[in-house]
Amino acid sequence: MKSYLFLISGFIFGIWISWPGIIAYKNWECFFEIIEKSKKDKLSLKAAFSVSPKFLLRGESRDNVSKLRIVSDACFR
Repeated sequence: MKSYLFLISGFIFGIWISWPGIIAYKNWECFFEIIEKSKKDKLSLKAAFSVSPKFLLRGESRDNVSKLRIVSDACFR
């Protein structure tokens, strides 16, 4: 039981260190707004500037994890 508590608290602390704005409500609104706009093929300027040129030039297929990381970096940092 202690190991599960330690694992969960470490995961939550790690997420908070990576994205300190994850606890703010307005940042979640930004996150969901970018998701909705991307469904309609309208890219947010904030999300476009958060993508590194190296990521764009690689030309590899983008999986869902990397897409989630880009949107989260745009809103939660």
